[in-house]
Amino acid sequence: MPGSMSPTPSAPVDDAAPSPVAVSGPAHLVRVALLMAGSCLPILGAVLIAPVLPKMQDHFASTPGAKALVPLALTVPALSLALLAPFAGVIVDRLGRKRLLVVTTVLYAVFGTAPLWLDSLGAIIAGRALVGVAEAAIMTCCTTLICDYYSGHRRVKYLALQTMCASASATVFFALGGAVGAAGWKVPFWIYAVSLILAPLMASALPNLPHPAARTATDEATARAAVSSAPRRPFPWRQLAGICALTFFGAMVFYTVPVEMAYLLDDLGVANSGVIGLATAIASAATVGGAVVFARLKRSPDPMLPAVFALCAAGFGVMFVAENVPLLVAGAVINCLGTGMLLPALLTSAMSRLAFEDRGRGTGLWTAAFFGGEFVCPLVLLAVEAGVGSLAGAVGVLGVAAALVAAGLWAAARRRAGRVGAVDARPLPERLA
Repeated sequence: MPGSMSPTPSAPVDDAAPSPVAVSGPAHLVRVALLMAGSCLPILGAVLIAPVLPKMQDHFASTPGAKALVPLALTVPALSLALLAPFAGVIVDRLGRKRLLVVTTVLYAVFGTAPLWLDSLGAIIAGRALVGVAEAAIMTCCTTLICDYYSGHRRVKYLALQTMCASASATVFFALGGAVGAAGWKVPFWIYAVSLILAPLMASALPNLPHPAARTATDEATARAAVSSAPRRPFPWRQLAGICALTFFGAMVFYTVPVEMAYLLDDLGVANSGVIGLATAIASAATVGGAVVFARLKRSPDPMLPAVFALCAAGFGVMFVAENVPLLVAGAVINCLGTGMLLPALLTSAMSRLAFEDRGRGTGLWTAAFFGGEFVCPLVLLAVEAGVGSLAGAVGVLGVAAALVAAGLWAAARRRAGRVGAVDARPLPERLA
């Protein structure tokens, strides 16, 4: 299980390496805003049409299998994203981050608005799958560019900001989809066209960085020679394996409250949609708060992971024993405070293992692991619920698993520290030899 896989220690977070772009001024603010907006597009794809699914269900009531196919229209982009993100990462490294980002941001609008012109449920689902293809490239490119443009604590800060924006936008997009969906189930699909505004801004405002080996070259020929003469290394599969496995599990922890909170409240007898919305919004705010806390902690992410998983497990434990709404919300807040720190910690840890030429593929693998965990989260909880008899019990089982992961990471860190201490304790002549 993931708890037995300890990630390779990452380099400590520092600001020794200068960022290759300006880190202040209007151009910097525009660059950050565009990267954050691009990072929110996959979230828009994941939640925007959720409020209109019942209306879609009614519209396609005569279509065979509509009861299963209509919810698939919501979840299939995440599946496409999880399956294709590694391939998007390879393309990012070969074609360039900015070019792919601009092209797929335009395609996102084309595929996202396709249901406005389609009448077949099967064709709509196929279009939604293509939305996931575009999302895979957009998310991979945005995360890779953040890591290209910034280093040290600034990178940690903006990766945490990415989490904050994604978490906050989920609540906004859910409300927006519900509001415009009152005019008809197709109306929310118009919102996908917003990416047509972002694409030209990205093309003009985002710098296209050369390979680090070529940044000091004085002409194009020298630049090509510098890149071709740079030492080639094998891709760090082993270093990423542990953190990607941990991320897959972490994604299930991250998405449990957003996906299952309404059902847990319903089990407690809460039917008022306003109360359910308020409880979910409070939990989402705790996720944003956790990301803020992470951004302010100037520490390497790996040592924090055991404590963060333990905090998530504690929140699940409170939710498991909750017999009233206030206690359930309190548990959700504790858990989401942990997940707000968990996502940027996992992402920063993964990115610290990657050189420039590997960053696209590495980001794609990490993105695939995260959205794969998102996709299987409700399926895993449904299976566990069938075994233990209640959704609260399934959440409790996930809490135990998170606690075991925390213990495994803590024990692995202690073993590493013991080995380092043993090396340092050797006599000086032996160490020098």
